[in-house]
Amino acid sequence: MYSIFFQSGIEPKLDLPHGSCELNTTLEVIRSRKREDSSFCNVWTQLYDTDKQSRRINSSSEISSLSCHASSNWGGVGVKPCKKVASGRRKCVENTYGSIEACSFSENIQNISANSAQEKVGVLLLNLGGPETLDDVQPFLFNLFADPDIIRLPRLFRFLQMPLAKLISTFRAPKSKEAYASIGGGSPLRKITDEQAQALKIALEDKGLRANVYVAMRYWHPFTEESIRQIKKDGITKLVILPLYPQFSISTSGSSIRVLQSIFREDGYFTQVAISIIESWYQREGYIRSMADLIEKELSVFAKPDEAMIFFSAHGVPLSYVENAGDPYRDQMEECVSLIMDELKSRGVMNNHTLAYQSRVGPVQWLKPYTDEVIVELGQKGLQNLLTVPISFVSEHIETLEEIDMEYKHLALESGITNWGRVPALGCTSSFISDLADAVIEAIPPTASISATKNRALHKADKGPLQSLINIFLDPF
Repeated sequence: MYSIFFQSGIEPKLDLPHGSCELNTTLEVIRSRKREDSSFCNVWTQLYDTDKQSRRINSSSEISSLSCHASSNWGGVGVKPCKKVASGRRKCVENTYGSIEACSFSENIQNISANSAQEKVGVLLLNLGGPETLDDVQPFLFNLFADPDIIRLPRLFRFLQMPLAKLISTFRAPKSKEAYASIGGGSPLRKITDEQAQALKIALEDKGLRANVYVAMRYWHPFTEESIRQIKKDGITKLVILPLYPQFSISTSGSSIRVLQSIFREDGYFTQVAISIIESWYQREGYIRSMADLIEKELSVFAKPDEAMIFFSAHGVPLSYVENAGDPYRDQMEECVSLIMDELKSRGVMNNHTLAYQSRVGPVQWLKPYTDEVIVELGQKGLQNLLTVPISFVSEHIETLEEIDMEYKHLALESGITNWGRVPALGCTSSFISDLADAVIEAIPPTASISATKNRALHKADKGPLQSLINIFLDPF
């Protein structure tokens, strides 16, 4: 029931028990909830049906969010789907984030500028984190496995969480150190994320918004708790939470969001902070154009650009996440690839493409097709030119630098593919950072203060009979 996954050179992933309350709680960050008080963001959004037969996407206004913190002023941000135009090509919605009360970029900038003397805006970037030195590898792994969302034990056995994390991290450390040594002795993720934070801050200032930008890593420094302390110290009154994962998954954005939920519930400071979250942003036009730009540039390196296969390699998740827990990751990934290819076709790039999933570990089934297997199949079919696109990553880290650049490149050459290329991660690409800045501005909550009385009333409403019933049925322990 509790399957542990690990593989040399790859940050470990673990399969979670199906139907857990925490998994469904995180999905309900993506929700529809209308507030009577104007201080809350009234938004349109979606709830993902966890029925593994239908996997339908349903809008709902009846289910109260289980993920709101105690003040109930988590300003949910709706993510509108990409529309289809008459020609059949998908058209990406530009303003996909932010509250109805601040639905346009220009209006939100005006509102923010008018209240700049009273409001202090913060942006919190969420990422996984990684060991910066070889000495950090074992404690990093310990933090990963000590997370009850990664290894979730029944209540009766939760006292084993820390000893088990110690055992697994000690066992895994030697092989993981070898992988990190091969890319320079540590993960570059923190350095790159800090650079992205600084670039985003400058881009926001260029667009007329002064904001502090913070970085919160899930399993290494700076930890979420460290960033939250700095946010409080700086007196932030409006906070936009931006996971650096284009597509939402319960195993990435979801895990970080659950940590924030817990902090916000326990800390009274955040009852007076307006908070919004950008759950996913894979469909933004700026992101799509930035990815297309990088692909076009790398295709031009090939002697015969038109013959290169565009090979999208996304980080995988266990199939059970999607089919049993309702994770929207696969749907969002497929839509993302389709949007990028539509953009490339509009530029006259007609290359064939495919999508596969990397980093699978352990005995259970993950999303298919698998990257390594597809590479071998393409080589056996006589493909000579392959351009790999790490579609789920916006920063270079071990899964691009070691797994793709070393393992998969070697496999491709062995399989008969003679010309190998790889699109770099977006990093601090100016068009990408500019679009993230636009997304932040669109998502700024409209109001930062609410009364304690309203907080208590809303909190009481959150714990009504409907939520109690949902909790009973969703929590198997």
